[in-house]
Amino acid sequence: MKKALPWIIVLSVLAIIVLWVANAYNGFVAAEENVESAWSQVENQYQRRADLVPNLVATVKGYAAHEQETLEGVVEARAKATSITIDPATATPEQLAAFQSAQGELSQALGRLLAVAENYPDLKANENFRDLQAQLEGTENRIAVARQLFNESARNYNTLIRRFPNNIIAGICGFEKKPYFEADQEAKKAPKVEF
Repeated sequence: MKKALPWIIVLSVLAIIVLWVANAYNGFVAAEENVESAWSQVENQYQRRADLVPNLVATVKGYAAHEQETLEGVVEARAKATSITIDPATATPEQLAAFQSAQGELSQALGRLLAVAENYPDLKANENFRDLQAQLEGTENRIAVARQLFNESARNYNTLIRRFPNNIIAGICGFEKKPYFEADQEAKKAPKVEF
């Protein structure tokens, strides 16, 4: 019995370590899935916006046929924005920056399109245009919320894998830090408003 006691202690300690490692690993997997789920919601909201753009362009085109350059800019920006895809499991900060840049170009093009609409009082009064504009504004808010949720999920995941002793297990198992959405450089400048 005395010879078996040290082995029981060793096996108990090993069992505790194995259970701790398994629990930590499962926590990393759950946190990574949260990041990927949050990214999916970001993509859903950007897709919703991309789906609304052709309807908005068609509505404006009927009223503002001679504003072709602005309309073409929106269509091109939409095409570029929808051509970039990111796998959240292997996303790099550079890929996220390229995705964000393309989406920013679409936002700017939509802003120019809405400014064109200001020149057409009949268009502003058009019920279809107002509905599309309201949906687009709602989508922009949803995008902001989805991006915030993604950043929170990425922060929670990054914190989890960087804490000691989790960082040891995360390093061994290949869990790497996830990038965040960051504001565009132009978004940091206050817009100039003139009357």
